Amino acid sequence: MKEELQVIRGTVEAVVFANEDTGFTVFELDAGGELVTVVGEVPGIAMGEEVSLTGSYNSHPTYGQQFKAELCERTLPATAAAIRKYLSSRVIKGLGPRTAAAIVACFGDDTLTVIEKEPARLAEVKGVSMKKAMEISEQYKQIFGIRSVMLYLARHQIDPAAAIRVWKQWGLLAVQVIEDNPYRLCCEGVAIPFEQADAIGLELGVDPNDRRRMEAGIAHVLTHNLNNGHTCLPQDKLLATAAGLLDCDAVRLEDILAAAEEEGTFVTDNLEGIRYVYLPQLYESETYIAGRIHLMLSGNPPEKKSYAGQIDALEERLGIRYADMQRRAIEMGLQNQVFILTGGPGTGKTTTLNALLTLLEEQKEKVVLAAPTGRAAKRMSEVTHRDAKTIHRLLEVDFRDQNDRHKFKRDEKNPLPCTAVILDEVSMVDTRLLHSLMKALRLSCRVILVGDPDQLPSVGPGNILRDLIQSDVVPMVQLTEIFRQAARSAIVESAHQIVRGENPNLGIRDNDFFFLKQPSYEATLQTVAALCKTRLPGAYGFSSMWDIQVIAPSRVGALGTVELNRALQGVLNPADLQRSEYKSGNVILREADKVMQVRNNYDILWTRDDGAGGTGVFNGDIGVIQMIDRPSQTILIRYDDRVAQYTFDMANEIEHAYAITVHKSQGSEFEAVIMPLMNYHPKLYYRNLLYTGVTRAKKLMIMLGQPETVCRMVANHRKILRYTNLAGFVRDCQEETPLG
Repeated sequence: MKEELQVIRGTVEAVVFANEDTGFTVFELDAGGELVTVVGEVPGIAMGEEVSLTGSYNSHPTYGQQFKAELCERTLPATAAAIRKYLSSRVIKGLGPRTAAAIVACFGDDTLTVIEKEPARLAEVKGVSMKKAMEISEQYKQIFGIRSVMLYLARHQIDPAAAIRVWKQWGLLAVQVIEDNPYRLCCEGVAIPFEQADAIGLELGVDPNDRRRMEAGIAHVLTHNLNNGHTCLPQDKLLATAAGLLDCDAVRLEDILAAAEEEGTFVTDNLEGIRYVYLPQLYESETYIAGRIHLMLSGNPPEKKSYAGQIDALEERLGIRYADMQRRAIEMGLQNQVFILTGGPGTGKTTTLNALLTLLEEQKEKVVLAAPTGRAAKRMSEVTHRDAKTIHRLLEVDFRDQNDRHKFKRDEKNPLPCTAVILDEVSMVDTRLLHSLMKALRLSCRVILVGDPDQLPSVGPGNILRDLIQSDVVPMVQLTEIFRQAARSAIVESAHQIVRGENPNLGIRDNDFFFLKQPSYEATLQTVAALCKTRLPGAYGFSSMWDIQVIAPSRVGALGTVELNRALQGVLNPADLQRSEYKSGNVILREADKVMQVRNNYDILWTRDDGAGGTGVFNGDIGVIQMIDRPSQTILIRYDDRVAQYTFDMANEIEHAYAITVHKSQGSEFEAVIMPLMNYHPKLYYRNLLYTGVTRAKKLMIMLGQPETVCRMVANHRKILRYTNLAGFVRDCQEETPLG
């Protein structure tokens, strides 16, 4: 139940912590003689300010009582004494206590008015140059401006975090921009929900049929569907959905769309008789990838050189024999500038990849290895015994642009210094990321794409691997033969049965794949906890923390990862007076907790065990909380041989990882996997998800719940429908400019 909101007033005594990027601040407030610790997104707060705070008190078992501020209304100090205290707090950079005292001595109660409206007069003060006077005034206006924007947006129920994004986007012009066109709040970098911007627009008197509103509604539908994996939408479906959202005529929207297309707001293209609508950046990404694929195919020599001798020599040297399809894959990877290698578990994909990598290096190719996530890159390093990087790290993330998108140092003007790139887990790569990678490759660079199209597609828009395969023009080998050692594994056998649409044998009792039928959600939860805490560690010697991973189809529900993590934390790392805690939202983080980073953050500082340091923790990295320190407001998390440092306001970047979703597990392998499956949910439970979950297990896979759920998942082969046109664009490039 949400705490009742209260209002407290007082003077800021001290600022304990402030994050300029997020606005998260911890400060002490003198509220009528009582010192209150306040936390919240209150950017630019300074000692000496008088504030009125709306929020609620909460009590933490370790840190005591705090006031969480939801809204802050500020009153600038009015008396000379208060102004002096305010300016002496260094709220204005470069203005220290001595200069502040001199300015206040000169202008008294009018000091702030002089700073804002007559800055040249500051030069009357000894030691203040005209240049310094203007700098002081400009900084003061910036501070005053953000407060004005925050108050303006608060009146429109826009939370402080969003208000900070607004300020970063438009600065002092923010209020004017919003009143001119409130729908600009929906743009990238601000990302206010359309419904909220629409409410503001209607409050400001925007006509419901205003073109700006119509365009924003169309853009909202396209943007929302990026989260569903679509790079575009058929025009009829887009306009029908937008018409429902805007409560208007679809014919009117068609005219709006045509006009907006003329101005470059949207892009349309016809493929196979259907008209598709894109946001410009996604259209550029798909067509660029298609064009680069065509250039690479054009670079393939008309007569293929035979590499049979090199493969024979490698077999002799390693004492192995490659299967026919493996040999074909190795040779095609060497012969072509772009090549796709696919295959399910146990088909020798890793062996083939290592052979191809060895022979490329023997040809003096400079090969780089990459994967979409940190854990996938780590796994690639382990199986190839070579360094592999995330795509983001390979491209050298530089900064975020004004729309909060990553920019990379590596691009067409500064390409990667390599002659070949091998990209693993391609099914996880979205369209925009592959676009960035392609732009950073020299035209002569070889690209080898490795993945399994039966795995879940990328979280972001696109369906890269499946589209390139379906284009039917990119050289490809799919490994299908299950090798003898892998064939003895029920995990491997079950995975292939699932892909073929066959129900796995749920009655196995003497192998590495088990199904435990459960009568209820409560029983399932208890069994999962027992398996993790005692049964599997006792029977197999697995570590509860690191060898066993619980994965689930969803975050929500009685057996979603939220509830699973709550229960598993209770049995694997219960409350202990010897272990510090920090409450982040509704979650209690505790020392010794298993946690996962849930977004790429290239600025987090870490120190390796050998003393070396660096920055960057990535989405999917799993670690353990080593220390939670209240005085310094820091959390230390160990990731393998590195310890990363977080501030308390960054706690929303980590989640418990005793249980993770199948999507988050992709690209990783675990010694033992536990997957609870009870009631069937058609939109969440489908074949690809089940297959992906099973293939995460290396030595032991345990499903538990209802067998009917497993069977219905196998039968649900609704591949996630994604509107993309990469396959069509690739084919069109080939037809327009035939090879040879």
